Amino acid sequence: MISSDADKHIQLHDAIEEAIGAATKGLGKVNVVTVGKTGVGKSTLINTVFRGDFAKTGSGKPVTQKIVEITKPGHPLTIIDTKGLEVADYARTRDELDTLIQERSSSEDQNRHIHIAWLCIQEGSDRVEDAEVELCNMIAAAGIPVVAVLTKSRKNEKFLKEVNGLLSRASCTVCVRALSERIEELDATLPPTGLDALIDATSRLIPEAQKRAYANALSTRNRRALDEKKHQAENEVSIAAGLAATAAAVPIPFSDAALLVPIQVTMIAKVGVTFGMELSTATLTTLVTSVLGASAATLIGRTVVTGLLKMIPGAGTVVGGAIAATTAALITKSLGNAYIAVLYEFCLAHPGEDIDIAMITKALKARVKI
Repeated sequence: MISSDADKHIQLHDAIEEAIGAATKGLGKVNVVTVGKTGVGKSTLINTVFRGDFAKTGSGKPVTQKIVEITKPGHPLTIIDTKGLEVADYARTRDELDTLIQERSSSEDQNRHIHIAWLCIQEGSDRVEDAEVELCNMIAAAGIPVVAVLTKSRKNEKFLKEVNGLLSRASCTVCVRALSERIEELDATLPPTGLDALIDATSRLIPEAQKRAYANALSTRNRRALDEKKHQAENEVSIAAGLAATAAAVPIPFSDAALLVPIQVTMIAKVGVTFGMELSTATLTTLVTSVLGASAATLIGRTVVTGLLKMIPGAGTVVGGAIAATTAALITKSLGNAYIAVLYEFCLAHPGEDIDIAMITKALKARVKI
């Protein structure tokens, strides 16, 4: 029995609702603690690496007298920021941070844990305080990887060597200049540097379960961040292609289309989330119906053929299943890779901007040839 257009519309709407839920529920959270003196450039660094001007002056919910928690609705990133490391307040900052780390670490929910720490020291200070060494050791002892970030860097090798010696429990040290710096006496401008290394180090050190959230949180202003998004999205496509192959190999005649649609829609939702797209039922419906609509007849045609092969006793079931699996995986992977390419090209051409659904839909529809 052939479903009516109304039934198909309801089924697609339900699949999209479920896909959005799966994409966002499985995203998780990534929590970064930032430690450093006032004026070292923590907010600038956060806003440069992550999307959405995350750390604005004075923003954040006070957790204690010396710690604020910065979050945004629909954003998988939490910044736990210490309000400076001035000598007069150091003991309180240390104790409050230690208590917070212990509280979060004891949670059974990994999304509550602190996943990495950025210990920020301004390179121009030419000095590592005892407080900074103690905090590095305390955080590392709690099992949290520490990245020592030398901010406003001018590649002071002597200071870098000193930092590496004193902060021996840090997982790595990265020299970063988040913004261009004008040097009048040299009539020169120093470009940003070290951001790729910081993004790489953070990606390497956070738990595997937090990598999707991390990719989502990164800003597309940085090419290395965009490559991280692409890598995570390719993982999602590979998983979806495997699920599509498995679904199509089930020896039930004519079952393929009903099983493939939610897999492909969920893949589209997850890839969009990884790139930082704000998803809603309306936007995803527009994208899916515009792109998949043109391929529906071809997909159903192949399903009928493979379904008939499955009905042939013996070899028919095996051969039909194998053909259906190969076809389903190929279609799903081709669609996913085309979607990634379109998103990647858009972000390259519009660094740091919100993703334009209309432009993405048009470009994807032109690219997909199923």
